[in-house]
Amino acid sequence: MSSIPDLISSVLGMTAAKRGRALSSTSPQHDGQRFRNVAPRPVEGLGKTLGIAWNLLFNKPRDTVPGGAVPVDALTRAQLDAAPDRSLYRLGHSTMLLKLRGQFWLTDPVFAERASPFRHVGPKRFHAPPIALADLPPLSGVILSHDHYDHLDRDAVLALAPTTNLFLTPLGVGDRLIEWGIDASKVRQFDWWQSAEIGALSFTATPAQHFSGRSLFDGNSTLWASWVIVDDDVRVFFSGDTGYFDGFKTIGERLGPFDVTLIETGAYDVQWPYVHMQPEQTVQAHIDLRGRWLLPVHNGTFDLAMHRWHEPFERVMSLSAARGIAISTPRMGERLDLAAPHRGERWWRNVVEVAEMPKKAWRLCSGRDAGRANP
Repeated sequence: MSSIPDLISSVLGMTAAKRGRALSSTSPQHDGQRFRNVAPRPVEGLGKTLGIAWNLLFNKPRDTVPGGAVPVDALTRAQLDAAPDRSLYRLGHSTMLLKLRGQFWLTDPVFAERASPFRHVGPKRFHAPPIALADLPPLSGVILSHDHYDHLDRDAVLALAPTTNLFLTPLGVGDRLIEWGIDASKVRQFDWWQSAEIGALSFTATPAQHFSGRSLFDGNSTLWASWVIVDDDVRVFFSGDTGYFDGFKTIGERLGPFDVTLIETGAYDVQWPYVHMQPEQTVQAHIDLRGRWLLPVHNGTFDLAMHRWHEPFERVMSLSAARGIAISTPRMGERLDLAAPHRGERWWRNVVEVAEMPKKAWRLCSGRDAGRANP
């Protein structure tokens, strides 16, 4: 458990200003105070912000949560060790386990019960991870897109640190890991377009349109990024979180085409169009990137928006079919061959949707009950 001073620092963002100053001279994305997008987001008024918060807390439709068990293919260490190279397993939300050249890499690890700074409040996961954190094989690296709670689980990172060689992060996120006690020699921080060759693999941090922060006062003190992973003739794009922007075309021109694009399709809403994509934009981003197979992620695990639980899957499937795009929808824990993906099943249709649920029961399912902090 975190100490009281650590908790206060996390909630108040006391190290944010120091972190920002340290990076201001190194990145074109930094304005001397905070990181920023290429195209600035419109300033949101307090009234709109409070309105969004009110709707999320009190006006959610009942079917934003699944009414039945989400299917999960349980994984074992033995299965992973025996799996062929170029295997990908979706563990939930944006957490992907990749096996490349006999080594394992993990994106945006979140194994916590809730995507929240609190243990008993906030979005609660709908399914267990296909493999327990303690059962994962040693990792060559953890790849982080940004520091939001549904992408960066502090307890998971600290648990993984002893058996992980490297943490690849956008600027500032690595500083945060070091503040948490991660060995600085294991942390590599990247600005957009910076690359590293690690063994036979190449990793490049690429632009995204989003924001960052884990407290009330540390907003945009760290950078956000998408990632390009190259294993010889196989290229993978991982979007992290992002709104739609012209950068996808640039990434596709400079580093594409891609065999598989892992692009967010979930937690979207017309109230926040600049930081998360609608399914139509997900499909367009895949086209801009010159992708071959689309794997929609950032869905199915947490309730983070107002849309129905199954809606992201249905919409992106329909849109992809209309444009002749190959799309893969593996179950959580199901193996995907990055060199020869398969389409997968429409597994979400077997999950009974919520038809009627008393408001009190829905609030308990969504995790809107009191609890203690867990930064």
